[in-house]
Amino acid sequence: MTHRVDERRRFRLITSLSAVAVVAVGTATVALAAKDGEPAPLGAFVRIEEVKSNVVAPKLRQGGAGGVFTVDCGTNENGKFSADNPVAQPGLRHGAQHVHDFVGNLSISAESTDDSLAESDTTCRNGDRSSYFWPVVRINPKANTTSSGSSPEKLKEAGPAEVACPAVADRLPAVPQQARDEVTRNLQLLDQQLKEASERVARDENPGDPNFVNNAILGPLRSKRVATLDRMAIAIGRTARKPDLTSLADCDVRFGHGGHGDHTQAPHKFAAQDSGAQDSATPTIKCPSVRGALPGVPAQAIDEVDRNLALLDKQIAEANQRLVTSKGQGGPNFVDNAILGPLKDKRIATLDRIAIAIGRNAQRPQGLERLAPCGLNETGDAGGNNNGGNDPALAAPTGQNLELVGNNGKIVRPAQVKIEYRGNATGKVTAMPKFLKMITGDAKPTSRGPANARTTWTCGGFDDRLSDKYVICPNGSKVMRVHDFAGCWDGQNTDSANHRDHVQFADEQTGACPQGFKAIPQLRITIAYDISREVQEKGQYQLDAFPEENHNPFSDHNDFANVNSEQTMDQIVRCVNEGRRCG
Repeated sequence: MTHRVDERRRFRLITSLSAVAVVAVGTATVALAAKDGEPAPLGAFVRIEEVKSNVVAPKLRQGGAGGVFTVDCGTNENGKFSADNPVAQPGLRHGAQHVHDFVGNLSISAESTDDSLAESDTTCRNGDRSSYFWPVVRINPKANTTSSGSSPEKLKEAGPAEVACPAVADRLPAVPQQARDEVTRNLQLLDQQLKEASERVARDENPGDPNFVNNAILGPLRSKRVATLDRMAIAIGRTARKPDLTSLADCDVRFGHGGHGDHTQAPHKFAAQDSGAQDSATPTIKCPSVRGALPGVPAQAIDEVDRNLALLDKQIAEANQRLVTSKGQGGPNFVDNAILGPLKDKRIATLDRIAIAIGRNAQRPQGLERLAPCGLNETGDAGGNNNGGNDPALAAPTGQNLELVGNNGKIVRPAQVKIEYRGNATGKVTAMPKFLKMITGDAKPTSRGPANARTTWTCGGFDDRLSDKYVICPNGSKVMRVHDFAGCWDGQNTDSANHRDHVQFADEQTGACPQGFKAIPQLRITIAYDISREVQEKGQYQLDAFPEENHNPFSDHNDFANVNSEQTMDQIVRCVNEGRRCG
């Protein structure tokens, strides 16, 4: 049977899916790739004709919402590539250990704040400042093998393990004088909790159980951090606005911190004119922490200090955006002269205002100007003491192909990206809250188990099936990834400690949300690639992944931060609830 469908119709067909795939998967889902940059083995590929129909489409009921609102944010033409994951790993530079395509928000980085995201420019044609990002696909030209690939035992082969947590001190608001001692004690407690967890990981207490670290170490660590962060928020909230520190609770284990090969990257020279400038990694700005250097702030100065801390964040965001939009411009000193120099001048003035505000009612802090110079975020730093987390020395993507920890080969640019907000089969949807964060799929099904992993791979023209393996498509059919996000929200929180519990998927058969959750516009991102049939047959395309996943196709995932304006979100809700196709 042949499937020679017009490409536009084929892309329209696959993006019109109104359901998720129901596929039985085991804990050993597929054979994965060999270590050290080998391509995914042939056992990780399947011909799409061999995948059974498995997509379930809940029937649209009376009173349901059947509309679709489409957003055009491009295909990452700006070349915003980064190993940051600002949703799952806020504050951890290069924390993903693999490279993402980013569309939408131009300034986003691991250190972004909600306020800085709201000030950013965007690639979306309707002005949507949301951020949408997913692991890149590469073509690895190495000869393929029948390697048995990844397994729990191969986690050790990925390199030494280390627990990584967001640095809390770097994300706090101004800390009132009355709360400084209590906050400091809890930061020390966070450090102690992290130290104990790292020591347990290093002891390799139960090597036969691939879920041991997640269940016995990381889970309890998250619970401890939730309680400690809540105490800190309460202490600050007694005399100032209570911060929401939920997103800083989750920690992870990192394997293989180094880069791959002998690649080097000259500081500050990425923007020089060269033929590969648009495909180079996008560095981000790294500045010394101001929050961690401040004393307790008098109550009279809290608001002014917070405003200036937010201004420092926005200045960094503006510089990050400039790094993206100025790619390929200027000479070797362009970044220093046009971006880092002006940023330093702005920071000097802002830091001086902070010192003056504190000094009106307390001893003026000295030497804040030393925190003004910034650089490019090309490697991580070991975390210091009393910051409530750490920033392991995770390598930055390097070389012309942005290779990183075994993720080798040339990046394939998407041929098409379609972003859709969809309805709910059983009832009307309500607006997403601004700054809602969501993850779909799981980047680590080998170490965390398959519960959150999702099947995403298909071919143009095969809209009735999704696979947990890489697909081999008929001639003329695009390789495609379909990422469905949860469409049910708890009505209260924009994030949760594990970045998942505040949203849920609707029932696969009926489309109904779980009790206590309300339907929101359900986000779907469909990505299409032109990959030659020869490359597919040889098993030479692969997903960027964490080192221990070894390009597992079942580790596919996607992340989203909602920065739609209230006006745009209202338009999305009306369109979906009225059953129209808009955008």
